Amino acid sequence: MTDLAARILVVDDSVVNRKLLERLLTQESHTVETASDGRAALARIEQDPYSIDVVLLDIMMPELDGYEVLQSLKEGERTRHLPVIMISAIEEVASVIRCIKAGAADYLTKPFNPEILHARLASTLAEKRLRDIEREYLLQVQILTDAAAAMESGEYGSVQLESVASRQDSLGRLGRILQQVVREVRSREERLTRQVAELRIEIDEARKTAQVARITGTDYFRDLREQAATLRRQL
Repeated sequence: MTDLAARILVVDDSVVNRKLLERLLTQESHTVETASDGRAALARIEQDPYSIDVVLLDIMMPELDGYEVLQSLKEGERTRHLPVIMISAIEEVASVIRCIKAGAADYLTKPFNPEILHARLASTLAEKRLRDIEREYLLQVQILTDAAAAMESGEYGSVQLESVASRQDSLGRLGRILQQVVREVRSREERLTRQVAELRIEIDEARKTAQVARITGTDYFRDLREQAATLRRQL
């Protein structure tokens, strides 16, 4: 597979167009899924939006057209990241502008030119992967920020830094440093907990000893002890 091989969803109500795009894309080592209408496409994407890299979306479809599908995707919290390339026989500038304003990544016209299709798709995939790297980096930064906040509030047990610490960059080094700090603090807390438990045991023993001493030092206890000694002598 090439470096830009991707998982692509082709949405078109024409069987001929779906077959043609599937053939062209699989020749480029892409994995292709197809949907015959907008509702089927939205249902598939909602199942797992992160399993699809790009959507090739026809504009003119019955019931739910490409404009409506694009709008639904860009309004969804889990789907707005997904790049969409609109495909249609319409060559009007107004249609192109409408799609781009609605959030489309690019626009292709029928009949498909394989070289243009390849170039547009490669450009869209490269941009998406840069955004994916940026989003992943920001996620790791957020994990570090949350860990620092948890450490500041003393909630060391909730700090999880494994995903950041495994990185081989400056962010990963910072994650490993924080991870070491958390381990040392946890170890110190465990030692203090053991010391407190041992101290409590010692205090309890001292209290018991003092209580026994108070009891045995009373006049009543001394009388009982003398009576017991007298009984032993008599026996």
